[in-house]
Formats: sequence, structure tokens, C-alpha cells
Amino acid sequence: MVTLRLLTTDDWPLLRTLRLAALEDAPHAFKSRLADWHRGEEERRRARLEIPGAHHVAALLDGRAVGMASGLPGDRDTRELRSVWVSSGARGRGIGTRLIAAVETWALESGGAVLKLAVLPGNEATLTLYRRSGFIAAREPGDVLPDGTSRELVMVKALRRA
Repeated sequence: MVTLRLLTTDDWPLLRTLRLAALEDAPHAFKSRLADWHRGEEERRRARLEIPGAHHVAALLDGRAVGMASGLPGDRDTRELRSVWVSSGARGRGIGTRLIAAVETWALESGGAVLKLAVLPGNEATLTLYRRSGFIAAREPGDVLPDGTSRELVMVKALRRA
């Protein structure tokens, strides 16, 4: 059975476990690397839990942590979807879709009209998930990646009230 759990600052150990598992399981999906963890990445993740108005969700499968997603406040009516990950052993069960939906609900409830994300080029499985969830490519360029030439792909979804 899959349950979603809203994370608070007290849940730092769970978020750390999830983030380290994500970096190990899917290094191709994130700009940061496992090696970055001891060079400031841990502090950045802990600080993200403390952002006022942010929304962090963990997915639990039979009580075991298998996924995560974060929603961050953005400019005016834009909210950001960040750090979506589902463990390779738990994929194909709709967990990614549920995590995205949880962040979308938060985005709407917090006054958001647009949900924005950035994904690394070539991450086809994740691109498919985002497209299936209603995201489309944005016109804005993403951040330049460490290779100095390629960029993240920015995607957006207009949020509609039910």
C-alpha cells in the first residue's frame, strides 16, 4: 500500500535517506551528485526543509520510503516542482504521478496558477511522466549544466481549480 507523508523539519533524517538513495539510484536525473553531499549539499537540503511555505512529500510503500517530491514557492503565482524521485524497485505503480499531484494540490492551495520544473535533457522516463502529468516545454531556457553548453529543459503546467 502506498501512502504519502508530508515532511516537516523534524523529518530531516527521512529526507536525507531519500535524497541519498535518489542520488545513488538515479545519478543521471540530478544536477548534484552523491560526492557533493559532503561539500554543502546536505546543508542545502536541510535549508530547503526550512523554506517558509514549501511543501515536501515522501512516498511510503508498505511503510518503506520509496519516493519524494518538493514544492517550492516561486515568483507571484508560480510554484516550483523539485526533486521528484521514485526508487527503481517501486516504479510503475503510479507513485510519481501521486507525488506530482500532491505538489499540484499544494501549489493551487497556496495561490499558484503555474507549476514549473526543470529536468535534465535525456531523462526520457521522467520527461514522459511530466508530459503525462500535463507539463509542456516552456520557452524560457534552463540553467546551463556543468558541461558548459547544454541546459536543463524547463517545463510548465497551468493549474486549474476544480
